[in-house]
This record gives sequence, C-alpha cells and structure tokens, in this order.
Amino acid sequence: MSEFTNPSEIAREVLRQLAMRRTPPTPDNYLALYNEIAGTKAVEAFPEKSLKSLIAALPRATPEQLKRARQLEQAVGDKSWDSFKLGLIELFKTSAAEPPNWSGLIRDLLLQVERSQAGLTPAKKRESLEHVLSASASPDNLFNRLQSLTRSWSQGVDSDSTALVDAAAEETAPVVEQAVVRREPTSIETDAVPLGSELQDLIAQLLENTIHILLVDTPELAAEAEALAQEVRAARKPEEISAFMAHMKKFTYRLQFVAEDQAELKGALLHLLNLIIQNINELVLDDNWLQGQISVVLDIVSQPLNLRRLDDVERRLKEVIYKQGNLKKSLNDARDKMKSMLATFVDRLAAFSESTGGYHDKIERCAEKISRATDITELSDVLDEVMRETRVIQLDAQRSRDELREMRQRVDEAEHEVNRLQQELTQASEMVRHDPLTGALNRKGMDEALEREVARALRHEGMLSIALLDIDNFKKLNDSLGHDAGDAALVHLARVVRETIRPQDTLARYGGEEFVILLPDTALDDGVKAMTRVQRELTKKFFLHRNEKILITFSCGVAELTPDEQPADAVKRADSAMYLAKRAGKNRVVAA
Repeated sequence: MSEFTNPSEIAREVLRQLAMRRTPPTPDNYLALYNEIAGTKAVEAFPEKSLKSLIAALPRATPEQLKRARQLEQAVGDKSWDSFKLGLIELFKTSAAEPPNWSGLIRDLLLQVERSQAGLTPAKKRESLEHVLSASASPDNLFNRLQSLTRSWSQGVDSDSTALVDAAAEETAPVVEQAVVRREPTSIETDAVPLGSELQDLIAQLLENTIHILLVDTPELAAEAEALAQEVRAARKPEEISAFMAHMKKFTYRLQFVAEDQAELKGALLHLLNLIIQNINELVLDDNWLQGQISVVLDIVSQPLNLRRLDDVERRLKEVIYKQGNLKKSLNDARDKMKSMLATFVDRLAAFSESTGGYHDKIERCAEKISRATDITELSDVLDEVMRETRVIQLDAQRSRDELREMRQRVDEAEHEVNRLQQELTQASEMVRHDPLTGALNRKGMDEALEREVARALRHEGMLSIALLDIDNFKKLNDSLGHDAGDAALVHLARVVRETIRPQDTLARYGGEEFVILLPDTALDDGVKAMTRVQRELTKKFFLHRNEKILITFSCGVAELTPDEQPADAVKRADSAMYLAKRAGKNRVVAA
C-alpha cells in the first residue's frame, strides 16, 4: 500500500478499504487505516477539550489559584505537554506549603487587645480591628493584615494604625501568598462550583423567557432550553450541577451555530429584498409617485434594522399608500374616460368614412346618368340629386367636425386631470410627516410620535422626557435680516439639534420658531443635560448669513412624563418651563 503518496489518494483508498473490510467508518478506524496505508506513525491527539473541562473545575478563590489555573489554560491553548507538566508541578508545590498559623496569630492578637498601652485606647484598637476585618476579603490578605496590626500594637505605635497596616499588607502580600498553605481541593470544588439559588433561577428564566423565544424556528433546541431550565432549577448536589454545566456547554455550542445561521439568513434576505427593490425602481422610472416609497425602503434596507425606525416608516408608508390609493382610483377613472372618448372618436370617424364612401358611390351613379341623359329634364333631376347628397354629406361633415372639436376639448381636459392626479401622486409619495422647511416632524407627526413613545414607555415601564425650545429674539432676527434669513436660521437650528441628539430621539417643529424633542428612556436631569449640550453645540456652530456669523440661542423647558399624566399636560409643563427660562435671561434650560 506504499504506492499511495497523495493525501487525497490515500483518503480514497481508506474509504475503499473500509468498505471492503466492512469496518464501521468511525474516526478511530479511519485514522488507524489511514496511518496503515500511508505508512505513518499514529500520533495521539491532544485532549484539549477534556483538559479545558478539567481546568474549569479548579478552584480560583485566591490569586495563587487563579495564577496556576491561567498557567494551565495557556499550556492547553498552546497544546504543550511540557508547559502543562510544569504547571501541575507548580500547583502541587504550592499545595504542599505549610498553612498559616491562625491559632498563634489569634492568641497574640488577643494579648495585644487586652494589653494597656499609652496612646492606644481600647476604642482605638477596636476601630483598627474593625477596619482590617471589613477591608480584607480573602483569608490570605486577612492573615497578612492581622499580623501587621498585631506587630504595630506590640511596638506601641500610636499613630494611624490602619494606614500602617494597609502599607505593611501591601509590602508583605507576595510573601504571604507564597507561604500560605493551599489546602487540597475537596470533591465539591473539583467537580462543580455550587450555584446560588438566585443565580439558578436567573439562568432558568434566561433559558425559558429569552432563549426559548429566539429558538422558535428550531423546536428541538427550544425544547432543550426548556429541559435545561428545569435541570438547573432542580440541581442541588455538586454532581447535578456538574452535569448541568456539561449539558449547558453542549447547548451553547449548538446555539452558536443557530445564531450564525440566523445572521446569514437575515443578511441573505436583506440582500434579496434590496435586489428586488432596485429592480422595481428601474422598472418604474416614469412613475415618480413610487419613488418616495422606494427611496424610504432602500434607506431602511441599507442600514441596521431598528424597531423604532421600522415603526416610523410603516406609519408614514400607510398614510402615503392610503392617499395614493384614492388618487390612483381617480387617475384610473380619468384614463377610462379618455379611452372611451378615443373609442367614440374612432367610431365617429368610421361612420364618417362610410357616409363619405356612400356619397362617392352616389356621385358616380349621377355621373353615369348625366352621360346617358338625352334632354335637359333628366339633367335637372340628376343635378337635384347631386345637390341633395352634397347637402347631406355637408351636414354630416359639419356634425362630425363639431363632435370632434368637443371631443378634443374633453380629451384635453382629461389629459390635464391625469397630469394633475399624477402630480398629486408624486407629492403624496414625497409626503412624510415632516415639516417641508426644516425636515423635522410636523405637528401631526409629532402627535403620532408622542403617542407611540408614551405607549412604549408605559409598556416597558420606562421614562420619557419632553423638551420644548424656542429661538431667542427670533422676531428681531426676522425684522432685521428678512424672512429668508429667519427660515435659514430655523433650518440651521434643526440641523444642529439633529446632529447632537441620539438616533432614538425625535425632533418636531411645534410651530413658528418652537421645536419639541422627545427623549425616550431619559430622566429629567439627563434631559436637562442633553438640551444643555445642544445649546453648547449651537454656540460652536455659528449661523452664516451673507458671510456674517450670527449667534443663535434658544430657551428650553424640559418635563418628565409622570405615569398618570396626559402627554398634552407634560408638553404644557415644558412650555411653562420654557417661558421661565425666557424670563430668567434666555439661553437657559429649565426643568419643569
């Protein structure tokens, strides 16, 4: 079998030999046969997973234990048996050290407490001892600090004992760590770390209420999450906790693949949706009334998905679609009328052609009669017939001309109506709940946003602050620089506010030079800080009018919505606080 040198050829031969020998295709059988065919020596795989599980069960209560555990983890990560061997040797060396002499320390400490010393009263000693006990979390650190405290009392130190103890503890801590005994881990510590009942309940709730919902498309994993929740609640003994941890690791490993699959699926669906929208956009270039919706959806797809943003776009699209539906019906009616008029025109033209054809036939017959006439009487009769037919065709032509003129007028009117409706459709497509000047939400859009944010705050028991600001001296600015400058100032303010507030905050034009900002999940103090930050940004970014820098300021009131308060009342409180800021000197933020 030594003629096989290429790994792919060896792999094929291994599969063929397994089939011929009727050997189960297990990993061990495959590896053994592969080495046999390739003529190589079997190398035992490094048991990384088992060693990691073993190291995870080691105690880490002290700095020394944590250090040795990390040393072993590094050795396993490097897949180095030599490093792992050194780590185990160091671990057993520290375990063999002598334990600290607690009995001797406590005896010396009691002697020093009962001993009378100048400058060290019993109250002061008790205070120093309480400080050491409360500030020492680990046994090693406590032993070191108590030893330093006993030494300072024996030397009759009457200065700040606690400071001396802390300093001495820091200097001698490394020595104590080396000298302190490391007791041999018990079976409980090596098998599993006991979980608190609160932590167990929290893990169970996480599995039942969160992970279970996320796994709605994978019933098998959802059922496993339910089973793990019941297992962690029932776990009391160390071996039960150890078994749960093993099951949880396997579940986490599988859950990682599910999360990756869902992320890839989401990305693929978004990419597919983007392609479809772009294709629709190219197919409806002439229908400008669809451009607004397409641009909004494209904007949504191109950015990370956000529930708040999706709700906002859904609301805007619903209104646009409703209005466009009514306009589209009127547009279809106008087009049907135009088609009907064109059909009537074609019918009239065909009838006129028939009457003209009959007229030509009659004229030909009259010409034949004239050629056969022998006296003037016959010619007179023929001429009378010609005149009569001519008058008939003349009347038909005049009537057709009048009808065509009227029809043309009606077609022109229908065409104007179609153009008007198409323009309204385009305007409706571009219509969002925004102020056309500043791009902020208009009053109606603000009402809907406020209603939505209030409902969300009540549902999640969150906070909602409402800020109402008014530009200072806006009338003076309008009078001195003109209304165009005033409009530009409003646009400048809205842009600065939008750049400063958070993405989840909402800016709306309340009326004139007043703006409302909705601040979800924001307490009153934080709302005041946020608006103060906007004021600072506005002073940094000057408003330019004809190359002249103009400082714009605003006065603002902030109110936090209370649970039983109507949104309109909160807006009124913010408005009242804003007027207080005006009276206090302007360019201020006042809490309601």
